Amino acid sequence: MKLFHLRTIHLAVLLLIISLVIYGTDYLIFGGAGEIASSFMGNLAFLPVYVLFVTLMIEKILKERERTALLRKLNMVIGVFFSEVGTDLLRETAVFLRNQADITVRLRVDGSWSRHDFREAIAFFKKTEISVDCFKGDLPAMKAFLLKKRSFLLGLLENQNLLEHDEFTDLLWAVFHLTEELDARQRLEGLPQSDFDHLAGDIRRVYASLTREWLRYMEHLMNDYPYLFSLAVRTNPMNPSARVEVV
Repeated sequence: MKLFHLRTIHLAVLLLIISLVIYGTDYLIFGGAGEIASSFMGNLAFLPVYVLFVTLMIEKILKERERTALLRKLNMVIGVFFSEVGTDLLRETAVFLRNQADITVRLRVDGSWSRHDFREAIAFFKKTEISVDCFKGDLPAMKAFLLKKRSFLLGLLENQNLLEHDEFTDLLWAVFHLTEELDARQRLEGLPQSDFDHLAGDIRRVYASLTREWLRYMEHLMNDYPYLFSLAVRTNPMNPSARVEVV
């Protein structure tokens, strides 16, 4: 820090000397001290405008760099989430869908997808009503899976960077809430239909949010990390024909 201040002082002195040399040269060649003084005052009058303009531009550039760095960190966290929980949870929750075939076909991302395809898929899940039937899947198995990942989910919720990503934070809270609902019931058989309907609503909330965030994450991989996108496509849980082996 001390070295930085010293260099700043040296730079300021150097620029001042250069300015004096230029003004001195102007006076020696053309004379007219009054014109030089008038020009100096005119430049001085515009100095606050210059400072304001440069400050705003630098501030904008710095904020954009900070935003880019934050998004990179967020995408890393989101990637870890899908590696540890999200991809498996997408498969687990899809089993409970009444209209599973019509829904999951929209998630068969492959190498031919473009940005337009992702936009259409996200728009589809925003407007489509998702219907869940608790009897179509294995609730105890989902409970065991989520309880196994509870510590991991809590760790993500403590990540301050996620406060900048409201939709992903909402997804984490939805997953954590479903985990708590399942854990609060000692047994998941013979529950009243109203209770099954309540759990169905929690699963529906998780699935709706999960699909949108998964699609955004896949688009991010396609744009920035093609090699990771290739692996994600070959292990797509919503594509029955996906194979990890490269053929």
